[in-house]
Amino acid sequence: MRNLKAPLKWIVGAWSALIALFYLYTAVFGIMQPRIQRGVHMLFLLPMAFLLFPATKKNSPVDKPSALDWILALASIIPALYIIYYNEPLNMRMQMVSSVSTLQVVLGVINILLIIEAIRRVVVPAMAILVAVFLLYVFVAPYLPGIFYSRPLRFSRLVEMNYLLTDTGIYGGITGVTATFVAVFVIFGSFMETTKTGAFFTNFATKVAGHGPGGPAKIAVVSSGLFGSISGVASANVYATGTFTIPLMKKLGYKPQFAGAVEAAASTGGLIMPPIMGAGAFVMSEITNIPYATIALAAALGAILYYVSIYWRVHFMALKDNLRAMDPKDMISWKQVLLDSYLLLPLVVLIVFLVIGYSPFGACTYAIGTSFLLSFLRKDTRLSPKKLFEIFEKSGYNCIMLGVTCAGAGMVVSVVTYTGLALGIATAIQSFSGGFLLPALILVMITCLILGMGLPCTPAYIIAVTIGGPAMMALGIPTLPAHLFVFYFAIMAEVTPPVCIASYCGAAIAGTKPLATGVESSLIAIMGYLIPFIFVYNPALILQGTPLDIIATFLLGIIISGLWAATFSGYLFRNLNMVIRILLGLITAALVVLVCNVKIMSQLLPQIAIIIIGIAAIALFLVVNKKTVRALKVATE
Repeated sequence: MRNLKAPLKWIVGAWSALIALFYLYTAVFGIMQPRIQRGVHMLFLLPMAFLLFPATKKNSPVDKPSALDWILALASIIPALYIIYYNEPLNMRMQMVSSVSTLQVVLGVINILLIIEAIRRVVVPAMAILVAVFLLYVFVAPYLPGIFYSRPLRFSRLVEMNYLLTDTGIYGGITGVTATFVAVFVIFGSFMETTKTGAFFTNFATKVAGHGPGGPAKIAVVSSGLFGSISGVASANVYATGTFTIPLMKKLGYKPQFAGAVEAAASTGGLIMPPIMGAGAFVMSEITNIPYATIALAAALGAILYYVSIYWRVHFMALKDNLRAMDPKDMISWKQVLLDSYLLLPLVVLIVFLVIGYSPFGACTYAIGTSFLLSFLRKDTRLSPKKLFEIFEKSGYNCIMLGVTCAGAGMVVSVVTYTGLALGIATAIQSFSGGFLLPALILVMITCLILGMGLPCTPAYIIAVTIGGPAMMALGIPTLPAHLFVFYFAIMAEVTPPVCIASYCGAAIAGTKPLATGVESSLIAIMGYLIPFIFVYNPALILQGTPLDIIATFLLGIIISGLWAATFSGYLFRNLNMVIRILLGLITAALVVLVCNVKIMSQLLPQIAIIIIGIAAIALFLVVNKKTVRALKVATE
């Protein structure tokens, strides 16, 4: 992003703050009509994409927009103004039936091309190419055979479904979610950062995890999980917490590659961690009509298992390499942590209001108000007019990427919906899988990982669920586990080679090779590839079942997390040779099969309970008797 000079910096900053204030205004006084709300949203965000992000890294000025940037920025205002001004006539027309005027076609083409260019600048060229390919598919589809065939569609109708409609396209439902729920949560995240809540998360994680072996890696796991849920962007989370944790990990003995990979895996997990889960969960709620609170509760146990697995992995590596804990001098006192714990009150307010039935919009508004009031308790967090301006300015900037990517994802959804491509792909997946569930899930997983490569979580999920969702519904999978399955793999693309953005960010801080760090982070995040399958095969993990089923499934998941960590780290009480690691991996795989088989689980619940109680008793004994652990280690060596 450009570092503009004054006075243009102040003008663009004020423009950015105005859109954030608009979001907050509509959150308090009510959302406007869809076209007006979304039109204002794009009217402010799209011009900033051209003013703040250069066309090229080498030839474009870094401190001011070029003449072309100004032309594109001004041109991007006109289509949105048309949508806002002619809202009533557009509401009265019959979608895909009424004629499309020449002016509407011209403005629609301008809007579509500018969205694609903005995506190329703000996100990655890969997503811009992806959106363009889907649009071109409309013209090629009539000449394609089989499942990829679609009837011819007039150019004016292509423009209409991407520009004039409110169910799909640029101003469709996906943009609507971004212009309401997501935008307000972005503002909430900015408030939390400015009031030092992110620093509190790190300090809290330091006190909780810093005393043990390899403390900094455990701090990364805990702090990234807490902070990542609010930030909503894995790469931003890596830079926010990784600049502290990665150098500290390297200093205390972790290999740089492992340090970068731990931070990437932990930061990515923040997007699946309630209560906020980034922005994707709000989009999921909109698409599925499932209350957001239900989605967050259903995702909670899976997110905990993901972080338990990473925690075990870094713990075993610390024991294996005999890494020390953090120096107590580098930690603040528990007294200070407790004194700062009031910073969590906005999150508590958010959760309470969600539980008692408020919409995410209303709950977040109350949480923002709480954060504002609490800021005056300390001088260094007090929100002066200048700090408030900076919060709103930053919020507007943070919405640019979400705005343009969700508009692009809306165009993909439009094409897939009106051409019937999703149903064709669903048929293909059923055909290739032979009607069996596991091969079909693997095909959907691969599809989601490919579509999610290089994309932010939210548009990756939208595009992946548009393609893979119908296939999973056709297989008879209920809505919630089907969407969580796709959601997880859209997120796991962040750490899946060859294009793994979060891992690349971790590698940049650690000073290691990006692809090698990506491979390492995907192994650390191994449970993230297994948990979605458990969602589908055993709904107890998403809290659908008896209390006994839920507890047994979760505890078995914890055991599986620990065993996988031991298998990949090569350590369990002592260093493990390859034969033992293979055997341990086979035992863990058998447990995965067991936890995915609901019938066998229900039949073996008494035996499973005995095994879990026995393992828990042994673990407790070993924790209490550290001398026994050391003696066992010496004896086995």
